Amino acid sequence: MTPAELAPKFFLAVVVILVVCRAVSRLLQTVGQPPVVGEMIAGVVLGPSVLGALLPGVESGLFPQELRPVLYVVGQIGLVAFMFRVGWDFRVDRLRGVARPAGLVSAAGVVVPVLLGVLLIYAVGERTGALAEDVPLLVSALFVGVALAVTAFPMLARIIAERGLTGTRYGSLALGAGSVDDAVAWILLAGVFSIAGGSAGLVSLAVAGGFGLVLVMVGVVRLHGRTTLLADRVTPDSLLLTLVGALFLVAWYTDETGLYAVFGAFCLGLVFPRSQQLDRTVETLKPVGTVFLPLFFTYSGLNTDFTLLGSGPVLLFTAGCVLFAVAGKFGACWLAARAAGEPNQVALRVGALMNARGLMQLIALNLGLAAGIVTQAMFSALVVVAVVTTVMATPLLSWIDRRERTRTGTRGDGARPAPAVAVESH
Repeated sequence: MTPAELAPKFFLAVVVILVVCRAVSRLLQTVGQPPVVGEMIAGVVLGPSVLGALLPGVESGLFPQELRPVLYVVGQIGLVAFMFRVGWDFRVDRLRGVARPAGLVSAAGVVVPVLLGVLLIYAVGERTGALAEDVPLLVSALFVGVALAVTAFPMLARIIAERGLTGTRYGSLALGAGSVDDAVAWILLAGVFSIAGGSAGLVSLAVAGGFGLVLVMVGVVRLHGRTTLLADRVTPDSLLLTLVGALFLVAWYTDETGLYAVFGAFCLGLVFPRSQQLDRTVETLKPVGTVFLPLFFTYSGLNTDFTLLGSGPVLLFTAGCVLFAVAGKFGACWLAARAAGEPNQVALRVGALMNARGLMQLIALNLGLAAGIVTQAMFSALVVVAVVTTVMATPLLSWIDRRERTRTGTRGDGARPAPAVAVESH
């Protein structure tokens, strides 16, 4: 298919994606789900699991194989813009007083899921038929473990913002622990790819890239004063081009070093200087994420085929992944928060938020699929994990809120209810 033939296919596909994503998001909002959950499920609906099963000719006509790399690349633009905004909206000062419990929650949220994932693969993996035949069992086990350890940090941030939890202790604790979890998980993922390739080069590059990224962040912070002065002297168009250039450069650097573009974008947003002019420029990036992020979800959905889960062993493997995922994140993070001295209602909410996989797990799965580590069956099974754990986050938080409201207005320890707990020294 020539570029001239591909262009109209792309335009039509984008229209269909945006309409379906908006429709599914609106539908799920009626039951309290955030829009990003609707976009994730809409991507699955447009793939072989639903549209391909019902109207295979329509699916192949809308999304031919030649179009899928284009959807992936354009979807990355949406991811990068969205993560930059997440970093921009994040406030480091909210982590004051929660550093110790966030560290414990983060450690538990990585170590326990990795161990459970490895245990699951060594126990039943070879009998499920979901593993790649030419991939060592250790690599498959470690990949599944890391996939279960991922927290959907962007989705977590969006849920916290949309539910007005930004100033709560558990919101800040979950954001701090989730950001560390994902950074560690990507370094571990680079290690898995290094083992698969028989070289320590990838993980060494990821660690070195992390140090380099820290230096870049320090440099940006030190130049805050000069940057804001220059921003007031240039035209809005020039400032926007400079911002996009810097954002794409950081995304390229973190992609090349194995940390993935979304972390470079988040870190740049975290330290980007603020002024009236710069604030207006950053706001112009918001529609980019809104328009292009659904393309990434659709690309992931096109690689998801739930019909592959029809066999008994694969279905049991999927159920085991979901069970271990919930136990490894919700259970471990709840216990870690309690061990750090947090009240039960705070710990429960932290566990519920940390349990969501969503976007970040889809990113990891796509990388594993491209590297040949993940089969289509394993991909589909772990997409189920991403969907289930993300969809359950909001209802679980609502259940905890209702449970708290049935009390007399205070918890058993006499403190105010958790939704009103502000960030404070602990």
